[in-house]
Amino acid sequence: MVVASPAMRKVIRTIARLGPYKATVLIEGESGTGKELVARALHSMGAVPNGPFVTFNCSNLVESLAEAQLFGHVKGAFTDAREDSLGYFRSANGGTLFLDEIGELPLKLQPKLLRAVETHEVQPVGSAQSYKVDIRLVAATNRDLRAMVRAGEFRDDLYYRLNAAAVRIPPLRERREAIGAFVAHFVEHYNRLFAKSVGFVGADALAALCSHTWPGNVRELAHAVESAVLLTDCDRISIDELPENVTVGRELHRSPVASDSTGNGETKSGNGSGQVEFSLEAAIREASKDALMRALEATNGNCHRAADLLGVSRYTVYRMLSRYGLSEVRAQRNWRRS
Repeated sequence: MVVASPAMRKVIRTIARLGPYKATVLIEGESGTGKELVARALHSMGAVPNGPFVTFNCSNLVESLAEAQLFGHVKGAFTDAREDSLGYFRSANGGTLFLDEIGELPLKLQPKLLRAVETHEVQPVGSAQSYKVDIRLVAATNRDLRAMVRAGEFRDDLYYRLNAAAVRIPPLRERREAIGAFVAHFVEHYNRLFAKSVGFVGADALAALCSHTWPGNVRELAHAVESAVLLTDCDRISIDELPENVTVGRELHRSPVASDSTGNGETKSGNGSGQVEFSLEAAIREASKDALMRALEATNGNCHRAADLLGVSRYTVYRMLSRYGLSEVRAQRNWRRS
């Protein structure tokens, strides 16, 4: 995850606190905000990070087969049941089951899900036997479950059970200060993927990216950067390479994010025209340092747990500490004091 805003730092702190426990967690956020990334972070910080992480999108449930999909079935339980099936709950045994778009779960199946969550026990369709499951359940939704409860579209008892611990991911429009770091991250990613060498983003292009409303959130931004990296035939992205939905109808102006500096007190001008450009190298360095500092803050300076939170090895954290002029002892002392 790219963590470059106060709102996401709060999310990271919440993940760090909830991670070690098996409590059911409800992740709320608009489409494209990164709910599965949060679920994977909770899993990686849990007691069994090497256990299975099983994902199921409830919008893909076939209503007539929904119970069998979740809880499994035995051979002959219904037409086409030619062999036994574990189902998603038993497949996630010893790990995490991530139920995405939980608001799409059929109403008649919700009591059975509630029972499975409360008893940690499932009964396959067509079987008289129940099976214990040792899982952590993480659910996510882009819908307003409270409103659905009021409308009778979602069971209140299931909602309260899922909402025992909640993480809300803010939409990208509420954390515009992070857009520069996201752009740097995605350009680096697509450079590797497509063997490109984009090193700069023009000021007008970055201003357009920072002022767009991003209804599709981080996923939409990633696609916009991917398109721009593919379309440019040099080492920089100009406003001409951005998708029309990002540029049409906006007044071209210089954003403070784009025109002040590259993030380390330096200003880049690659064409001698005085146009300020955004240095990806500097942004990546600043974003990496910021992510390290926040991970250490969330873990009270524990380098091993910070490495788990960042998704890197412990030795990478030590190298980053050295690169940014920090020592492990000093880091631990500073964050324990705070």
